[in-house]
Parts: sequence; structure tokens; C-alpha cells
Amino acid sequence: MPGSDRDRETADGAQPYVPARGGIPALRRAAADCRGCSLYADATQTVFGAGAPRARVMFVGEQPGDQEDRAGEPFVGPAGRLLRSALAEAEVDEEQAYFTNAVKHFKFAPVAEGRKRRIHKAPNLGEMTACRPWLAAEVRRVNPELIVALGATAGKSLLGSSFRVTEARGTLVSLEPGPDMPLTAETTDHRDHRHLLSTVHPSAVLRAKDRDEAYGGLVADLRIAARFLG
Repeated sequence: MPGSDRDRETADGAQPYVPARGGIPALRRAAADCRGCSLYADATQTVFGAGAPRARVMFVGEQPGDQEDRAGEPFVGPAGRLLRSALAEAEVDEEQAYFTNAVKHFKFAPVAEGRKRRIHKAPNLGEMTACRPWLAAEVRRVNPELIVALGATAGKSLLGSSFRVTEARGTLVSLEPGPDMPLTAETTDHRDHRHLLSTVHPSAVLRAKDRDEAYGGLVADLRIAARFLG
């Protein structure tokens, strides 16, 4: 591939690294060498999606956290454990799910002296855009019936910068068919279309002043997914 990593970062993001063929394993192998944005330089490794390769439901979060970065797997830290607990309570079958993030590398603030745990920083628009080809490829390969956007970053990566989780939360929308990202949402409910449901990221529940109430709200949203999946 011609050009430097920096040239490709500013021009095409992750697109030059995305293989045209192959399933999720092929995408995961290719993503391990991604230099589509500068986040790879400080992260331990690429954290790609995991779960059922032809899942009925795909959960999209923001980015891997400290524990995910070390383990190389999505949703294995505190937020991930809370999400899995909420899925069980909402009766969403985890065996039919695929878990991924809008951004595949961990972005974190400089580590303060004496602190072991790295504190995440939200990805910016450029980083989200650079990583979007991986998310688009996952959506095409997995082809889920339902995508659940966990938080604002996931929603913006899927639907564009105008997305607001406070406005869209808990509403099931139909998506126009097609491979392009961001996706196009409709308010009509056509069963032959893919659908999207938005809710909060589980890390927001962990930060909430009333964690029980916030957790209950997340479970209620996930029950909408459970009813859709039948």
C-alpha cells in the first residue's frame, strides 16, 4: 500500500486495511495491523468485536476500556459485566449476540503518578470516522436483525453526528438497507429492514448517582430488544 501511515490516517482511515473478502475472523486478523488513526500507537492492541458471527443482535459501544485493551476482548471490564447482567435480566440471549465498539483502540488520558488504572478519553470525530470502515464491515458480515447503540459515540458512528441518545433512547427505528455508514433511519417499521435501538452505555449506569434507577432503565430498554427478537 503506497504512502505513509500518517498519509493514510488522514486520507482513508481504516479503509485500506479492510479486506474485501472473508468473514469476521478475516476482519479480526486484518484489524490487528490497523494504522488508520493514531490511537494504535498508545494502545496495547486492537480490540475487535466478538460473539456469534451471524448474530441476530449486535451491541455497539464506544471504545475498549483499560481491561479490554489488556485482554483484547470487548466488554470484559466492569461495564461489560453490568451489560451482561442486564441482558440476562431482560432475557436477551447472549448466545445470539455480537459485541463490538465504534472505535477499536483504547484512548486514554496520561497516567497520573501513583495511578495504575488508565482513564479513558472519549474518541473525537476524526477517530470515529477513521474507524467506521471496521464497524461497517462488521455490520455487513454479521448482518444482524437488530443493532443496539450503547451511548452517544455508538449512535453517532451509526447514524451521524446529529444523533442524541437522550432523544433517541428506547425507540426502535427501521434502517434503510445498504452497506453505507452512517446508516439512514426511518420511523416506519418494515420487517424486511434492519432495525436499531438506542440506549445508554453501561458505563453511564456505573457513574449514575442513582445506580439502581439507571440500571432499571437500561434493562427496560433491553426488554424492547428482547420483544423484537421474540
